[in-house]
Amino acid sequence: MLSPETLAALRNLPLAAKTAAEGFLAGQHLSRRRGAGMEFSQYRPYLPGDDLRRLDWRLAARSDRYYIRESEVDTSLVVHLLLDASASMNHRDDNGLTKLDYARLLLAALAYLAHNQGDAVALTVLHPAGIQHLSGQSDSRQLPRIFHALENVEAAGRFPGNDALAPFTARRQRALIICVSDLYEETSEIEQLLTRLRAVSGEVMVLHTLARNELDFTHRGSVMFQDLETGHTLQLDADQQRAAYQQQLQEWLRNTAQNARRHGFDYHEVNTSEPLDRALREFLRRRQSIS
Repeated sequence: MLSPETLAALRNLPLAAKTAAEGFLAGQHLSRRRGAGMEFSQYRPYLPGDDLRRLDWRLAARSDRYYIRESEVDTSLVVHLLLDASASMNHRDDNGLTKLDYARLLLAALAYLAHNQGDAVALTVLHPAGIQHLSGQSDSRQLPRIFHALENVEAAGRFPGNDALAPFTARRQRALIICVSDLYEETSEIEQLLTRLRAVSGEVMVLHTLARNELDFTHRGSVMFQDLETGHTLQLDADQQRAAYQQQLQEWLRNTAQNARRHGFDYHEVNTSEPLDRALREFLRRRQSIS
């Protein structure tokens, strides 16, 4: 897999998405559900009410018994991509990419992968003032719509409040929700949103996006930090605070992962300096498990 910096350097989101995802397209994930698909699987005895078009008349003539031809069929679902576009996603890693840059690449690749598996793909961008929503579609124009929306996203402000999100969470639709967020919140607004979405949609995957420089605390000497959402600043000696910072960070990450899984979310940490392949594999694994 190409590095995220290389993909971003293409400056062409559709091409970057295709480049990142096409290595995962070998082998469609078929469910074991039987139906009137294209690939023959087995015969079973005819039952009253079965579609007579699926009856094998030649076998009936030879055996004087009636059998239905069954096939394995592709299953599709709604893959609902959810992007946190609050200002903390503007955090920049040492490779020059922001969390938002990485999230764009990741969501575009997931959209490409899901679309090529025949799934309807939806996108919701969570802005401070509310939401930008593209309903789930599987037609040929949906990918360009999603790419265009992702290319024009700008992160700003704080995570939207419950009032702005109420119409979004009122929709009841079976879907696989994939949320890309750094999970920085003032209280528990992201957790509450995902809990409500799991109640109405059934499946939630959380891709917790973190930069390497915040994971490894690569800063040196006296550094001024600014909260991207509140504007608050803090000056400290990075070398003196590194051990305490990393201890608190690991504790927060453990608690975050445990809390997410306690709520029934499929939680995965993604690093903005690493290729997208882990997240794409987890999507395929999750998709296969619910097909």
